[in-house]
Amino acid sequence: MLTRFLQVWLGAWPPPGPGITVVGHPARDKPRWDGAEQLALGVTDADGRGVLSVPPAHRAAVADLVAGLDSGLDADAAAEVLAARLPALLHRPEQVFFTGVFRWSQAPAALPDAGVWEPSDGPGIPDWLRPFPGEVLIARDAAGDYLAGVGLKPHDVSGIEISVGTDERARGQGLARRLVARAARRIVAGGAVAVYLHDPANTASARVADAAGFPDPGWRVHAMAGTA
Repeated sequence: MLTRFLQVWLGAWPPPGPGITVVGHPARDKPRWDGAEQLALGVTDADGRGVLSVPPAHRAAVADLVAGLDSGLDADAAAEVLAARLPALLHRPEQVFFTGVFRWSQAPAALPDAGVWEPSDGPGIPDWLRPFPGEVLIARDAAGDYLAGVGLKPHDVSGIEISVGTDERARGQGLARRLVARAARRIVAGGAVAVYLHDPANTASARVADAAGFPDPGWRVHAMAGTA
């Protein structure tokens, strides 16, 4: 299932050889799930082998950039070079190219359920959850006030990304991991792979992922997006 998702999301998988393979993917010319532009998107495995997808018209130029990278660079150093040069090459110098931890699960943790599925356009939904289509998973206190929530990013029917946020006063109670695990179980039951991405420096998010059944295999996601 993961291979199928990455083939759709990136345009190709698995990587055909060592290093990063650049592919032209028509999806990069189209808005992503929330209507935003995403001109560069890639995934690398623990060995630094990966696929970087860009609009077809830019494939050759980006492939030349990648081919020109010092073969002695490790994956992190290569990503730093791409971060410095790719936005300008794709004519979006105001955007940023970033690297995050890529995790997935088809066997979420059997944690107790938390939260209730509510329409994302319903009353009392925090602003950050309103862009998510359909339902969001919300945990509330006895007074009905928001404590924590999960939104689902429908990249494709074969792969759905989980985004979680917890109010400061509710942190440290295990709510986030229970919400993530419950959302992941719904995704897997629907026949898709559950995806979880986070900043490498976000240790709290890493702990949530570990507890919810998303181990860290050493894979990375690379993406370019606006600064807003």
